[in-house]
Amino acid sequence: MAERAKTIEISILGRNYRIACEDGEREALMEAVAYVDGKMGEIKKTGKVNGTDRIAVMAALNIAHEFLSTKLGGGFDIGQAKRRISLIEAKLDAALAQQDKLF
Repeated sequence: MAERAKTIEISILGRNYRIACEDGEREALMEAVAYVDGKMGEIKKTGKVNGTDRIAVMAALNIAHEFLSTKLGGGFDIGQAKRRISLIEAKLDAALAQQDKLF
C-alpha cells in the first residue's frame, strides 16, 4: 500500500510554506529545506543580492552548480566511495573474526 501524502509546514528564509510530503520522505525533505534555507541565508548575509526572489535564484544556481560538478566527475564519486566502504567492511569483518577466535 502506498504511503499517503500529508501536508507539512516548512520555513525558508523566514517565509512559511505548506507542502505535501509522504511520511517516508519527511526526513529527506527536512534536510533539503535546511540546506536550501542555509544557502539562501548565506547569500542574504553578503548583502550583495536584494529581494527574496533573487536570493532564491542565486541559491538555486549555486545548488545546481554543486550538483552538476559532483555529477560530472569534478567532485565526489559515489561508486568509488561505495567500493572503498565495502573494502573497509571486509577488513573489519576479518579483524573481528580473528578476535572471536581468541574467546
